Amino acid sequence: MSSLIPQGELVRKAAAYINEERTANPQKSLAALLDEAGMRFNLTPLDAQALERLFRQDKQA
Repeated sequence: MSSLIPQGELVRKAAAYINEERTANPQKSLAALLDEAGMRFNLTPLDAQALERLFRQDKQA
C-alpha cells in the first residue's frame, strides 16, 4: 500500500531540491531547475508558478 504525500509537502521538497541543486550546480538555470522539480515532484502548474515567484524574489533580494 502506498502512502499519499500532501501537496504542501511536495512543494517543500521541491523547494529544498531546487535550493540544493542551485548550490551544487550554480551554472544551471533556474528555469531548468524549476522544470526538473516540477516533473520530479509532480507539481501542479500553480505550485510551479509559486515556486518560481519564490525563487525569483529570493534572487532579487
